[in-house]
Amino acid sequence: MESKLQVYNTLSGNKEVFKPIAEGRIGMYVCGPTVYSDVHLGNCRTFISFDMIYRYLLYSGYKVRYVRNITDAGHLEESLSGKGKLDQLEPMEIVQKYTVGFHDIMGLFNAHPPTIEPTATGHIIEQIEITKNILSKGLAYESNGSVYFDVEKYNEQENYGELSGRKIEDLISGTRDLDGQDEKKSPLDFALWKKASPQHIMRWPSPWGDGFPGWHLECTAMSTKYLGENFDIHGGGMDLKFPHHECEVAQGTAANGKKPVNYWLHTNMLTLNGQKMSKSTGNTILPYELFTGDNNFMDKAYHPMVVRFFMMQAHYRSVLDFSSQALSAAEKGYNRLMTAVADLESLNTAENSSEDVQALVNSFYNAMDDDFNTSILIANLFEAATYINKVKSGQGTITKEDLETLKTKMHGFVFDVLGVNAIQEGANDKLDVAMEIILEVRKNAREQKDWNTSDLIRDKLNEAGISVKDGAEGTSWSIN
Repeated sequence: MESKLQVYNTLSGNKEVFKPIAEGRIGMYVCGPTVYSDVHLGNCRTFISFDMIYRYLLYSGYKVRYVRNITDAGHLEESLSGKGKLDQLEPMEIVQKYTVGFHDIMGLFNAHPPTIEPTATGHIIEQIEITKNILSKGLAYESNGSVYFDVEKYNEQENYGELSGRKIEDLISGTRDLDGQDEKKSPLDFALWKKASPQHIMRWPSPWGDGFPGWHLECTAMSTKYLGENFDIHGGGMDLKFPHHECEVAQGTAANGKKPVNYWLHTNMLTLNGQKMSKSTGNTILPYELFTGDNNFMDKAYHPMVVRFFMMQAHYRSVLDFSSQALSAAEKGYNRLMTAVADLESLNTAENSSEDVQALVNSFYNAMDDDFNTSILIANLFEAATYINKVKSGQGTITKEDLETLKTKMHGFVFDVLGVNAIQEGANDKLDVAMEIILEVRKNAREQKDWNTSDLIRDKLNEAGISVKDGAEGTSWSIN
């Protein structure tokens, strides 16, 4: 198939016409979560963005093998508490808990599961073999039970820094004074295999002694195992571009003698109320806190479909700021679009169309073919919604054939490509209505200075597991 799709390739710094290695088939690898804590919104944005990309590639007729790993080979140290085996820290218990939690969140966001979801611990043998391979080519060395990639030796033949645009001379001058570099020839050298200290729980036997693989190596092992030594797309957050993805380029090239990836795609970061999200400053919010309203940043709870739609309103390479005002506007836009899609089922048809429906449909494809520009796609879908409203009100016309075309393509781009679904009315919606009434009654009591009634409503709701929060911008509620 002839591709009209253009993607922004971090490797070249330009938009390029996308040409898959194999006709009609695509291999795509995305760096997955480290499952030692709850997945945060920044990670979710990356995975939702690549879910959208995966969806559009499928919608365009490609057969896609989508590989997204689970990083579970961390550097946990043994627990000092507990006497028996069941009392001690078991890493796989933590891995299981947060992997299940990650899948739950992705399910709420309506993200497709990847084709393959390999784990780092399930590919230790492959990582050892790659390390042996790079050692045999003289591009790595052993030191005190660890194996390091020789960056300066590699750079004699290749260009370390080609992905991130960094010069090796600048990198060296910026790292010479770091402590703890005794084992390495150069501070730039990174671990392919690390010797395990006595307190490390996660350890495996290797030709160099007990240890664990370097962080960068796991993705090289899993991507090449399932997609080949050279594959189409590698994705991840822009924070992984250096050093993680840079090291993947070096490892893959050193091991196989060819560049591992043709197109590198990176998503941009999230901010919260204009500030960088950070656990240390407390300026952070978890997905469940957003869905329940149990947080200090938003005026109300937001449904996962509204949050996903909000993320789709920004291009995946742009910074996206979370705020109550922005989410509230997205909720209105989401409702408008869903209403328009629903109205397609009841439109009357005429002999002629007052709009060029095919031009509208072409605009949907043109937006997505321009580096998956969901921002423009949504603007074009809103144009279609305006047209639908005109036909509904009798100010416009549509033929039966055009109606079927528009219905098929609106459904395709809204549900299949953007991946948003209509929110089903049910118990939650009825609870929303009931709470609106209760809070209105409480608001009237407060305006009349009937503090006893106001406090009674709040306290009884709290006993029922619903907390009420009074703020400068009004009253919000959430389920405890």
